[in-house]
Amino acid sequence: MIYILIAILIFGILIAVHEFGHFITAKLLGVQVNEFSIGMGPAIFSKTKGETLYSLRVLPIGGFCAMEGEDEDSDNPRAFGAAAGWKKLIILVAGAWMNFVTGLLICCVLMAGAAAFVEPVVAGFAAEYPQEMVGEAGLMEGDRILSVNGERIYLYSDITLFFSRSNGETMNLVIERNGQRVYLNDYPLHLREWTEEGQTVTRYGVNFSVSEATFASKLKSSWLMAIDFVRLVRFSLQELFTGGAGLQDLTGPVGIVDTMSQVGSESKSMGDAVYYILYLAALIAVNLAVMNLLPLPALDGGRIFFLILNGICAFLFRRRIPSKYEGYVHMAGMVLLLGLMVVVTFSDIGKIVSRFMAS
Repeated sequence: MIYILIAILIFGILIAVHEFGHFITAKLLGVQVNEFSIGMGPAIFSKTKGETLYSLRVLPIGGFCAMEGEDEDSDNPRAFGAAAGWKKLIILVAGAWMNFVTGLLICCVLMAGAAAFVEPVVAGFAAEYPQEMVGEAGLMEGDRILSVNGERIYLYSDITLFFSRSNGETMNLVIERNGQRVYLNDYPLHLREWTEEGQTVTRYGVNFSVSEATFASKLKSSWLMAIDFVRLVRFSLQELFTGGAGLQDLTGPVGIVDTMSQVGSESKSMGDAVYYILYLAALIAVNLAVMNLLPLPALDGGRIFFLILNGICAFLFRRRIPSKYEGYVHMAGMVLLLGLMVVVTFSDIGKIVSRFMAS
């Protein structure tokens, strides 16, 4: 139960941080904020300070920043709609930026205790590794793997991921050797059985170097982990649009809370539980940042799309899209988004029920 509460709290904090990004930039840029709320549902505490109502609501699942003239016409000169385009852009991007920064800070926490890092640099090979695959025309000790099948390698974990995503027979590698890039196309690297210390193991046969963790390398690894999370969002979207994943693979707030709870409950120690939950929190924070910037109605990215489109229309035709029509589009997008959330929520509940029935 404790992990469920922790998961709900983390999810709520990530949403509240997003809305705080909108709030603080709106305040700094002179846009009137009518209400800033932490949580959703009925208010359990509220206080008006200046022009803004600050409220704490009963459900710890997010929050909102209600700006004057955000979704309707307003004669107020400090309304969101009356603000300069660059101010609107900053305010709209600020929510996603705060989520990304939150994810990055969590990555820094995760990396803080690291004593060493495995580098994507070849340190050697299995004893039975084919000699024809080693040398100038193959891999050599000291080679840094830059990409696998067109995907850049940021961290050693990417090696494992992209090796497993290959066709199982060959790979296209880009390596750095003595400051020069070397291209190894159709390199026959795949899982094989090797004999090590009298035991048979299945692996690729390439050993990688380990370096001591320094303050600088921890910061670098934290940044690369956050960037890696951005790419994971792209992979998820690709899988969704290419048919590699379906609606049953989508997860909403209920599924996220359930996953965090499972991870915490199944961890071997409290330290492991904290680490894995923070890892998921960082992943979700970056995920929220990227998803909110997609050019979809009702999301920040959709508003940014209309902001840019209005700028183009004003430049070419000296006219702007009436705000009411943009409002209609966002309203329709919100209805569809809420409908999708309902479907995904029922799917998440179904998965939880099925798991309990099977246990």
